[in-house]
Amino acid sequence: MSVSKKVQLEEIFQCTRCGYCCQGETTVSLDQDDQQRMVEELGLSREEVSDRYWRITDGIVQMKVIDGHCIFYDEQSGCSVHRGRPWRCGQWPLHPSILSDENNFITIGNSCPGINQDIGYEEFCVKLRLLLAQQGKLIC
Repeated sequence: MSVSKKVQLEEIFQCTRCGYCCQGETTVSLDQDDQQRMVEELGLSREEVSDRYWRITDGIVQMKVIDGHCIFYDEQSGCSVHRGRPWRCGQWPLHPSILSDENNFITIGNSCPGINQDIGYEEFCVKLRLLLAQQGKLIC
């Protein structure tokens, strides 16, 4: 594959909106940009968003968890704040750890039906590296 070839995200990942990544008793931390983007997407004041949707522990802002999933996850429609989601949510499942350990690729691929495992680990990594070089901070 030529280094100058443009790679499309869909070659390695297509989100199925299964919600698996939204499950669990913890959520990602929100940086200042995440917080602002979420406030704008929700069209509420920062205080309202903070009170209704965030938990803040020792200055770390995270989304609240309800019934074992992120507060923004809806079984019918998926992420209800998708355009305003934290960048770490947007990065998932293309976590950089995939590039350093094939077991991470396998584990993440087994939990995420959107990962294209058909192309194999080496080709997946080549394409992911090219995408990262093309886009910098990769958002899925």
